Amino acid sequence: MSIANSTASAAAAVDHNLTEQEQQYALQAHFQPNVAVDEIEQVFHLKRAQPLLQVFTALFHGGFEGVLVRLLVLRELANDATVSAFSRADINTRLAYLLPESLETVLTRLRSNQLLAWDAQQGVYRVTPMARNVLSALDGLLGLGQQGDDAEMGFLLSQVAGAQAVGGVTADQLQHLLGRLTDLTEEFSDAIASGSEFRLRESQVKWHTACDWVEKGSEILRAITSDENADHATHRAAQAIGRAQSSLLNMQGMFSRALNQIERQRVHLGQSGLSTTDIKRWLLAHDDLASLAANAIEQPVKPLFITPAEMIDVAETELLTERLVTAVGGLPSGEDAPTTVNDTQAIQRELDDWLERLSDFATLNNFPSIAEESPKAIRVDEALLPASFAIASYRASMLPLLGDEGEASLQGATADLARLPLSFEPTDIMVQLDDMEVAAMSLANLSLNLPHPTQQESGKADE
Repeated sequence: MSIANSTASAAAAVDHNLTEQEQQYALQAHFQPNVAVDEIEQVFHLKRAQPLLQVFTALFHGGFEGVLVRLLVLRELANDATVSAFSRADINTRLAYLLPESLETVLTRLRSNQLLAWDAQQGVYRVTPMARNVLSALDGLLGLGQQGDDAEMGFLLSQVAGAQAVGGVTADQLQHLLGRLTDLTEEFSDAIASGSEFRLRESQVKWHTACDWVEKGSEILRAITSDENADHATHRAAQAIGRAQSSLLNMQGMFSRALNQIERQRVHLGQSGLSTTDIKRWLLAHDDLASLAANAIEQPVKPLFITPAEMIDVAETELLTERLVTAVGGLPSGEDAPTTVNDTQAIQRELDDWLERLSDFATLNNFPSIAEESPKAIRVDEALLPASFAIASYRASMLPLLGDEGEASLQGATADLARLPLSFEPTDIMVQLDDMEVAAMSLANLSLNLPHPTQQESGKADE
């Protein structure tokens, strides 16, 4: 009897080895003949995770309808935390809205792929730990998707934060986050280079969402970089993410300059107050642009075809015939031009006042003077206020232009602003203000770009 069992076990082992060998040959068929599959690192990691990958294959193989029913059955059983085992009668009662044949097929597939465990002694089903891990990952991804995460960084950050909390963050997880930050930076750069106002404003909204996630992820990165137990690859990936976040945050000035440039180049339609942007926004609000032409032309166009000989006869007649032009009824009486209000002058006047105020700060012997006892820098809120919220916001949007070489090479008020010897130094810290219009503002400084003492001595020597 033992000899028969040994023979059967050996035959089963041979069959199993042949199956693995066939799988190895099938996998090798996708690679170059001179490349060994087992020598590729990623293939090793994926093959090691074969049980988990087979679970996902069991869940997501086939059409969407089958996938939905499998996930529905598994989620219904796993969401009941009051019991740990389910009899077949309990499952039939809980999922009575499914056909018995479909339910039997799903249970068989889940049980054969270790998502449900069958206890033959007690006659009950149990949800396996592997199934709960898979459902937890899916619930996290589905929950963040329902929140409208346009930047698509929430799930990646949640994975990094969870791994960091249990001390298991890997360089691969950080590389996924770094790749998403790189994609967003290139996307925003393309939007700025396009010069499209609508694309810029859409990308700016997405940029603000990305910055919110960057702020949440900064603490996680600081914890990773300060962890002495993390390996070199993890530290290097965290530092690369920090640099990518800095590049992403520095795009605020680029968005402001691009939108200001579009604002200066905006074309207005006469004195109507409408601009090309308003026309485009109105057109985009219509799903069917062709319907706007309905009943716009009362009569169809009737083309006239004439020969060259007839064209010559008409031209000779027009040239040789004396035509008397008389004014019937005299000249029309004059009318006063309609009175319009141009907001451009108010905006230009506000920009001139703001430029004069900064020029006084940057001019020698004015407040604050450059004497030794006087400050060389002031806080931005002291320079922007007192003013209304709208005016303070307008002034703040002009600050990134300070020191912009591209803008300084142009002409106009904004170019004069860019040529001022001032430096704008923003920070991420918010300070509360005692102001009626503005409750809080980012802590930043405006400082004078004073010449170096050696430059002053060389200037005196030249004199």
